[in-house]
Amino acid sequence: MRIAIYPGSFDPVTLGHLNIIERAAATVDKLIVGVLENQNKSPLFTAAERVEMIGLVTKDIPNVEARAFNGLTIDFARQCKAQLIVRGLRAITDFEYELQMAQTNRILAPEVDTVFFTTELKYAYLSSSTVKEVAHFGGNFECFLPSLVAQRVHDKLKK
Repeated sequence: MRIAIYPGSFDPVTLGHLNIIERAAATVDKLIVGVLENQNKSPLFTAAERVEMIGLVTKDIPNVEARAFNGLTIDFARQCKAQLIVRGLRAITDFEYELQMAQTNRILAPEVDTVFFTTELKYAYLSSSTVKEVAHFGGNFECFLPSLVAQRVHDKLKK
């Protein structure tokens, strides 16, 4: 069974993330979306909320599940018995960072490889940070997110 992980913060999960999830899931037997619990950031949503939202927006993709993790991505990959780490690339600046991480992970765990999916052009500019900034200033961010997630962002910002 070919298992892959797709790690990230997904705060919130965007249409760009969902596009990578759909495409990656079509290439493996099981895709585990790893939601990073990063103590160095102040996320809009808790890890549990992000896992739940990913589960809801991927409910029609039977070989996808979401789990929270902390620590090294490579340790999470091993824990999941994954052979692949999926990463999305938007621009050349992403590639430089992602290549360094892939090479480091390959040294730490030669049995785990990294595969890159380039984003569809319509999502090349999109990031969770951009969505949160637009939302914070009252801009129209709904077009960047699955509708369920957009509603959760609205609800969170009302509090």
